[in-house]
Amino acid sequence: MTASAAPSQGSFEALIARISALHPKRIDLSLDRMRGLMERLDHPERKLPPVIHVAGTNGKGSTIAYLRAILETAGLRVHAYTSPHLVRINECFRVAGKLVGDAELHAALAHCERVNAGEPVTLFEASTAAGFCLFADHAADILLLEVGLGGRLDCTNVIEQPLAAVMAPISLDHTEFLGDSLSSIAEEKAAII
Repeated sequence: MTASAAPSQGSFEALIARISALHPKRIDLSLDRMRGLMERLDHPERKLPPVIHVAGTNGKGSTIAYLRAILETAGLRVHAYTSPHLVRINECFRVAGKLVGDAELHAALAHCERVNAGEPVTLFEASTAAGFCLFADHAADILLLEVGLGGRLDCTNVIEQPLAAVMAPISLDHTEFLGDSLSSIAEEKAAII
């Protein structure tokens, strides 16, 4: 995977639209599609630096921001994956402390799209796979990885042995996917441990 000249905004939007069209639902919790894509990509999730996996209802992004500040101040090179983005999808990917550039992110997403070969995949799954490819291709001391939704069936949960799992505060959220009680939601989120 090589980065080329910066893609035009239209080509970036077209790539996102093509990937988004591969699955009829925006959210479809399952690890099967992600495991298949990881296999087709030669398992970038196994080539990552040690992972701190962060789940919870509120405070995941803040937890990652604090951890990143602490670790970078200590002189470590830190990758970070967060979601959702506010303005540009690039905000989700910090590669060794820097936001990923347009050309490199476009190349990673296009690579995942090619390797996926039209199989059903959600945009979050494809974006996470692209992140794993980016993070595996660049040296770092640690990866801070934010769960998208839940934990047990979230596509970030293909990480087999995280260095640590952090639980931010948990409250009732996404009850249609995670259950209607605090205990069922906590169980779903704690499955990253």
